[in-house]
Amino acid sequence: MKTDQVIKILFIEKSVEDAEQIISLLRNSGIAVRPARATSAEQITAALDELGPDIVLFDPAIGSLDLREVARMLDAHGRDLSLIALVGQVDNAIITDLFVSGARAVALRPQPKQLMAVIQREFDALNARRQLRRLENALRESERRCDALLDSSTDAIAYVHEGMHVRANQAYLDTFGYTDFDDLLGLPVLDMVGPTDAEEFKSTLKGLSRGEKPLGPIELQARRADATSFKASVEFAHATFEGEPCLQVVFRRQQVDANMIEQLQRDPVTGLFNRARMLECIDQAVAAATEGTKGQSLLLIEPDNWQAIVAGVGLAKADELLAAFASRVEGQLGAHDTAGLLAEHTVGVLLHTRNDEGIKQWIAGLQQAIASGIFDLGTRSITVTASIGGSLLGEKNANTELLLNQASQALRNAQSQGGNRSDLHDPAAREKADEERERYWLGVLQEALTQNDFVLYHQQSISLQDAEGEFSEILLRLNGPQGEVLPGFFMPIAEKHNLTPAIDRWVLNQTIEALRARDKMGSPSTFFVKLTSGSLHDAALLPWLEERLKKAALKHGQLVLEMTESKVVTSLRPAQEFIQAWKKLGGQFALEQFGSGLNSFQLLNHIEVDYLKIDRSYMADLPQQPESQKKVAEICRQAREMNKQTIAEWVEDAASTSLLFACGVDFVQGNFLQEPQRLM
Repeated sequence: MKTDQVIKILFIEKSVEDAEQIISLLRNSGIAVRPARATSAEQITAALDELGPDIVLFDPAIGSLDLREVARMLDAHGRDLSLIALVGQVDNAIITDLFVSGARAVALRPQPKQLMAVIQREFDALNARRQLRRLENALRESERRCDALLDSSTDAIAYVHEGMHVRANQAYLDTFGYTDFDDLLGLPVLDMVGPTDAEEFKSTLKGLSRGEKPLGPIELQARRADATSFKASVEFAHATFEGEPCLQVVFRRQQVDANMIEQLQRDPVTGLFNRARMLECIDQAVAAATEGTKGQSLLLIEPDNWQAIVAGVGLAKADELLAAFASRVEGQLGAHDTAGLLAEHTVGVLLHTRNDEGIKQWIAGLQQAIASGIFDLGTRSITVTASIGGSLLGEKNANTELLLNQASQALRNAQSQGGNRSDLHDPAAREKADEERERYWLGVLQEALTQNDFVLYHQQSISLQDAEGEFSEILLRLNGPQGEVLPGFFMPIAEKHNLTPAIDRWVLNQTIEALRARDKMGSPSTFFVKLTSGSLHDAALLPWLEERLKKAALKHGQLVLEMTESKVVTSLRPAQEFIQAWKKLGGQFALEQFGSGLNSFQLLNHIEVDYLKIDRSYMADLPQQPESQKKVAEICRQAREMNKQTIAEWVEDAASTSLLFACGVDFVQGNFLQEPQRLM
């Protein structure tokens, strides 16, 4: 599931707490949720119109609604969505009845992993159905355009079904001397070929009718209606005509120079295939995988520290170095392997007919060949290492975009481990690889805590209501082996191994020092610092924090702690106690991702906060989303009544800023207003 997508979920159940539990489960997994809840037919109708849900979670225990009735309402609405029934335990009779009544799937509430897997599967299936409809519409539109282009084409093109003409363009009629298509209708295409080439042409047609791929153009003597002939190159392609499979046959009088085509497909610097040709090769490999071809893999290869090397040898020598690097790669290719330049210094390689061990041996051999050699660049000689990431290609991942993404992710994993490494995406070994990477990053995190290898940035929040002073959010980064790493990558590992309280203390300590330094310079600021749920259970944190704040002599309110709404909901009692104690010290608290729950304002009855940071999902295409504008305005209205300030994050355009001002938002924050800057 794409974690940057917002899933719209309609909960049909009587317990708000149970619904919030599922929302928190999804959000804690990095999945944005836009929820609504209904307990009556009228509320369901309203939610279908206002929310437009992707998934409906139905609890049969609600009592006031029957699943069959709900399914009929959903069908009558006409929107494609997934209806999932929630049960507490496995009962074959109940589950059977749920499926018969219209449920697409059944999820077990006490089993979070199974529940997540069902929601993910149904959301992916829903997106696949929607994508299929878009593709079908695009196909119909393409067919209409192709039909128009067919008539305007100067190439002689015909469509053949079972050897007979079913469609031909005007150029085809002119080429063969026919005045009207009726003269060709039902005529065998074999009649267009001279007797000397008829047998070869017939054999080719038979092979294509069995589903074989066209091997390329064939040269033959074509025959016109007046019995004259001409030399032609004939190309074949599988196609459809009026929904029936057929062959597209193109007769061309002129030959294009094969050497010229070869030259156009090559990168002028490296001599490898250029990006366009390499992507074609990947498409062909993917197509072969869908038909059962095994032993294929895609590798992405990059020289380590490329920018630093180019800075050292000079830009003028960059092409020479890249050409030499590509030559080393090409020297390792087998007879059936393919290589091409996919990006500025990224070489793509398609390996064929190799098993897993053979691929690893090839990678090791290439890295050895690159690392052990010397690259001569004029008067300078240097050594280079390479990182390699790749993905095995099979029927399950037979999609060009998916394959490239998997290989690209594997390359980044290899580079993040220090260079001269390789990483191969293999679903069968995914868990083992994840464990190995986790052990590696755990070591990096532990070392970072002892060596101060974390880095802080700050991003300013701009006041729309003329508040005095500067307000900024503190952002954490990790100095990894290959550069700075975002917290979304390492914090889940830190949380799993209970390192988040120590990281929180490091961030708080550095932030307090920065605030004290700004006070001395006459630039007092307010900093928002994220707090993890692990720190709620750290009994020594608040006493330590009180001592540090007194020593720094900071004013009350300069340090604002913040947590996400979903984290607070799932740890409500410890969060409530922590916030109360923090407020007694004069501190302020902010609630992040506010508005993501079913009734976010109800949460404010249990905890006392000063700032509400509106959930980023409402900022997506805000000028084009009236419902989001309405929701933001309502949050701001209620917040003012409760004397709380609002902050809109991820604001990316001027139009959104104007709308947020009109809604009454107090602060806005985003890269459009200011990119994050290093905290000095």
